[in-house]
Amino acid sequence: MSFLRSASALMVQYAHYHRDRRNIATHLLGVPLIFMAIGMVLTQPTWVWGGWTLSAAWCMWGLTSLWYLTRGTVLLGVATTVVNGLLIACAHGLVPLAAAAGLLAWQAGLALFVIGWIIQFVGHYFEGKKPAFADDIVGLLVGPMFVVGEVLMALGLLTSLRMAIERQAGPSH
Repeated sequence: MSFLRSASALMVQYAHYHRDRRNIATHLLGVPLIFMAIGMVLTQPTWVWGGWTLSAAWCMWGLTSLWYLTRGTVLLGVATTVVNGLLIACAHGLVPLAAAAGLLAWQAGLALFVIGWIIQFVGHYFEGKKPAFADDIVGLLVGPMFVVGEVLMALGLLTSLRMAIERQAGPSH
């Protein structure tokens, strides 16, 4: 998987590791949890710039959003950007809850990260295949896009992408 391939090529490659619906279902929970957990770890420190408060989490969101928006599938890029933005906002919102529980943001984020990966590995047990990132680190970026794409395809959108995935990676089962 090349870093600069199209969303279609990246999604097809990722789909080769994700055809079992149980695996896909675990990813619908695990991938967003992992993204939010990373965001939570990156909520501190913050910088105030021109009246805006900026964290490393929002910087990560901005950089990943640029990548998603330049993969050539506008709806998928915008939807992934919006979903990931909501996850980063949730990560910031969870910081006070973590503090109330006596945890630092990074501790709560690390716990959520581990839980997210456990969920992921359960799915890959069902699939009988290793995670996509084991063969190409870009799979870590493709995961959130794949999850958003799966939801959009379930809603009847991205039909040509779904057909390309099923033609090249096979239908889910």
